[in-house]
Amino acid sequence: MKLKTFRMGGVHPLEGKLTAGKAIEQMPVPSEVVMLVSQHLGAPAECVVQKGDQVKVGQLLAKATGFVCANMHSSVSGSVTKVDKILDASGYPKPAIFISVEGDEWVDEIDRTPTVVRECNLEPKEIIDRIAAAGVVGMGGATFPTHVKLSVPPGRKAEFLIINGVECEPYLTSDHRLMLEHGEELLVGIAILRKALGNPPAIIGIERNKPDAIAHLTELAKGFEGISVQPLKVKYPQGGEKQLIEAITRREVPAGKLPIDVGAVVQNVGTAFAVYEAVQKNKPLIERVVTVTGPSLTNPVNVLARVGTPITRLLEFAGGMPEDTGKVISGGPMMGKALKNIAAPVTKGTSGVLVMPEPLALRSKEQQCIRCSKCTFGCPMGLEPYLLYKQAQHALLEDMERDYVMSCIECGSCSFTCPAALPLLDFIRLGKAQTGAMIRARSAKK
Repeated sequence: MKLKTFRMGGVHPLEGKLTAGKAIEQMPVPSEVVMLVSQHLGAPAECVVQKGDQVKVGQLLAKATGFVCANMHSSVSGSVTKVDKILDASGYPKPAIFISVEGDEWVDEIDRTPTVVRECNLEPKEIIDRIAAAGVVGMGGATFPTHVKLSVPPGRKAEFLIINGVECEPYLTSDHRLMLEHGEELLVGIAILRKALGNPPAIIGIERNKPDAIAHLTELAKGFEGISVQPLKVKYPQGGEKQLIEAITRREVPAGKLPIDVGAVVQNVGTAFAVYEAVQKNKPLIERVVTVTGPSLTNPVNVLARVGTPITRLLEFAGGMPEDTGKVISGGPMMGKALKNIAAPVTKGTSGVLVMPEPLALRSKEQQCIRCSKCTFGCPMGLEPYLLYKQAQHALLEDMERDYVMSCIECGSCSFTCPAALPLLDFIRLGKAQTGAMIRARSAKK
């Protein structure tokens, strides 16, 4: 089968897939979890428990307050010790629910048997409602509420369901292991997503550096109608939504538009698995697979961790913090963010924890830009990163808006290619946030 890819830009960082051959291990339940009240993009959820309440695994802790919002459920059983703020992974104070673990009692509605349930007799709206009730969000890191993506607006039609099994971010292998170890459940989840969208063809995109996953899912897909596997060339950031759509369908999503505007709906493989558990097992999104890795770790692993588990516990499970640690990153080295608080909890969007040794964590000394245009050639969105970088330094927000900074997917390809070691992404990310705030403020006045 011919390998496909997106056409504009892209880079080839070191893959570093140290845990590709490591089976998923179950993390022990911690003695305490900290559940951030909002773990999704959109309006904040509203806490529905208080100090002293007894909770079970799967019980609702925070209720969605609007359409673009997501429920949050308890990942453990025990007592709520407090509802307070905690510093999240980025160092910002966020409301959270602290639970002291007492046993492991689950709500009765959850089916905990290992039997794979293939048949789904629900109507599309019932499927979407059950996904919303379970608090399922995008598991690739964006954490956009899944039920919103499945609610296709009037006048639009889902012509393709694209399943993102690319996992192009260096070091991360949680999706890879999920495809290998839970392939049948994953495909049932994809079939359910198809039904919710009116049964468009589903295409699973997987880069060719995962031949075992390609072969495994291709064989399993023979037993499912309307599902196929598309091998892809290895090129970062192939897992970007717009890049993946172009690679598979040759359709380009225009600036300011959404995938559904070109007939596509994209879901991560982790999301499809969570949909299976939500619809077929009545299980809310309370745990996820996390890659804990790094060149100096004694035991890099893929773990199934309860949401709310302190990241320090994951590091201990992987052999402890190496002496040469220079930085701990939530996610991968390209799009991940350095942790300011390693005691922060695992959230629905935590795909990996990367421990970088000091020599790799240090930035190179900045030099003068020589206008080599490597950042422009590497940008998969066709932007001019060096220009946006300068505009961000001088807070030229209207200029940044004109030059499409809001189309930046923050992939880091520009910084990766820059021979002058300029912090291009850092400033562009800052300028994008400020430009977005300006646009929202302007809209609010209308």
